[in-house]
Amino acid sequence: MRILLVEDEDQIRKLLKINLTLEGYEVIEAVDGLQAIHAIQAQFFDLILLDIMLPEINGFDICEQVRLRNDKVAIIILSAKDTVQDKIKGLKLGADDYITKPFVLEELLLRIQNLLKRSTEEKKTEANTYSFGGNTVNFETYEAFTPSGPVELTNKEALLLKMLIERKNEVVSRHQILQYVWGYDIYPTTRTIDNFILNFRKYFEKDPRNPEYFHSIRGVGYKFTGKD
Repeated sequence: MRILLVEDEDQIRKLLKINLTLEGYEVIEAVDGLQAIHAIQAQFFDLILLDIMLPEINGFDICEQVRLRNDKVAIIILSAKDTVQDKIKGLKLGADDYITKPFVLEELLLRIQNLLKRSTEEKKTEANTYSFGGNTVNFETYEAFTPSGPVELTNKEALLLKMLIERKNEVVSRHQILQYVWGYDIYPTTRTIDNFILNFRKYFEKDPRNPEYFHSIRGVGYKFTGKD
């Protein structure tokens, strides 16, 4: 599980990173709002631990921007702003939880664990099939059924296809794809993922040269625009 830790106070950030790492999480740090936004745009996270009073961009604005693009990632606000109005604002903007400073470390770790567990269970209960344009994909069996006949998907093809479908109409960067599908932080060559997109066009598009569903956004990433 990958956590983005957005905190400008050095001691708190170091304490949290050490303990989250000991719990088995991969932790990426951001010390201000701009760093946080850049990280969110470039990488995939399971949870964002977010301070409010940050340099450059405050946590409320970050939370709002994230929710406009992604309703899947878990967000916990961890802030010294402790009024009822602040808590209500954070929750209305899409935070899943709001914890005030000073905090009890054990309680925070339990809340993170429970939120990620619930998020994982929700993903497991999502439908294992998806249909678009006369195509049906079964993500459990790695089978796809198209007007041209059945297709056996590889594990990575199924993972990438699922990611694009879950983020329908959203541009997904190569970095995000690599982390989700391959699980490490090195950019692939453009051709690596382009070949996957070309395969998807061959499998699912009526005219692969004029794709309706699978698009390459030059210099940015890839986008699926399927219609349910």
